Amino acid sequence: MKVMKTFFFYDLETSGLNPREDRIMQFAGRRTDMDLNPVGDPVNLLVKLSDDTLPSPYALLVTGITPQQTQQDGLREVELARAIYDEFMTPDTVAVGYNSVRFDDEFLRYHLWRNFFDPYEWAWSQGRSRWDLLDVVRLTRALRPDGINWPVVDGRAVNKLELLTKENGISHAAAHDALSDVTALIDVARLIRDRQPQLFKYLFDLRDKNKVKELVNLDDKHEFVYVSGRYDAEFNKATVTFPLTAGRNGNVVVCDLRYDPSEFMAMNKTELKKAIFPTWEQRQDEDFKKAPVKELQYNRCPAVAPLSVLEQGGGWAKIGLSAETVAANKRKLLAAPDFAERVREVFEGRPEFNSGKDPESQLYDSFLNDRDRLRVEAVRNAKESELADFNPDFADERLPELLLHFKARNYPKTLSEDESKRWEQWRTAHLAARSESFMRDLAKLAATASDDQQFVLQELQLWFENVAAADY
Repeated sequence: MKVMKTFFFYDLETSGLNPREDRIMQFAGRRTDMDLNPVGDPVNLLVKLSDDTLPSPYALLVTGITPQQTQQDGLREVELARAIYDEFMTPDTVAVGYNSVRFDDEFLRYHLWRNFFDPYEWAWSQGRSRWDLLDVVRLTRALRPDGINWPVVDGRAVNKLELLTKENGISHAAAHDALSDVTALIDVARLIRDRQPQLFKYLFDLRDKNKVKELVNLDDKHEFVYVSGRYDAEFNKATVTFPLTAGRNGNVVVCDLRYDPSEFMAMNKTELKKAIFPTWEQRQDEDFKKAPVKELQYNRCPAVAPLSVLEQGGGWAKIGLSAETVAANKRKLLAAPDFAERVREVFEGRPEFNSGKDPESQLYDSFLNDRDRLRVEAVRNAKESELADFNPDFADERLPELLLHFKARNYPKTLSEDESKRWEQWRTAHLAARSESFMRDLAKLAATASDDQQFVLQELQLWFENVAAADY
């Protein structure tokens, strides 16, 4: 029997912004058919915050979720992983979020990795895929804004979900509650589909990286329209770019044709590296100029379009560009192929991502071999009563310690005396390294917090006293 393709809209509330160290505290989702009609019941789950985590006070003042609330009403981490898998592993599911490719999807991957589930398969196998509506909103605003009210704050265009819903009369009673955000996101998707159906369908198809490669590639170089959070808000995050050279992992480096590249073309490799990947200190220099190049990653649902879209409805004026400027800057690039080569070398020479020393953060260090994948599946399927004496012969050096941490967070009674001692030593050191900044943030926020916020901060203080070193 053919499985119906569906959307699964989802959102997370987390203990902070770093998916390697912070944790999911709330997971919510709603499945719809391809016409955006709800299918089945919504999902809304809290997750027990483990006692090796100090959440960001800033994050919790936004969500209002306390560690104590998750302890009382939440699932264990492994139970959430199973719930996520049940939803996302449905064949022909399109997972949809808002800024999800860069944020929520990363939290999902790290959560699944920590709990011995495959962190990647949910996004590609059996007709599954993912889509991010943030860049859909950006491109719609930049090129096809008619029929939608667009929020502006202090004279600047902003695309926050809660402001977009407010401007368009969409109910969004509890912004930053995951289920409320999911409901609002479905309504925003419906708004864009109804007002700009052709663009909506076009960008939906671009979730397939091979579709992106048809427009953006190094074998047949053409200018194209591109929206990205890295581009100027003044022009609705939209510009015209040109495929310049190969990026890492089969991606492509593009050059923003809004800017004259001449100054950067004259730089040597060392100077160019500073202009492409500046340090914080270098950015503070009043004479600093960032090179107009960035990597486009094919599998991150980039919102791109052919140059022809600018010929309709005053498109060039909407993004503050002219065909003449684009053509002139493109000619300069083509006249100096050595510039592209230097850019390629800079991107290739960029240091690899520093994942950290803890196994939870080492997701991207390498893929598992087939033998270890079978053992990971065995861990996932083992009963609690089996885990105490369960010691798979892993080849990957990350997995033995990851298994210890998995047991400690989800099944602490399965730990031996030696394992309990090792876990406590790791947990104590892990918390100690984060305690000073946590307490500093807590004190800073307490000075100006409202009564409701004071409650959250007091709960965080109690959490710290309960899980961290008593003599801090």
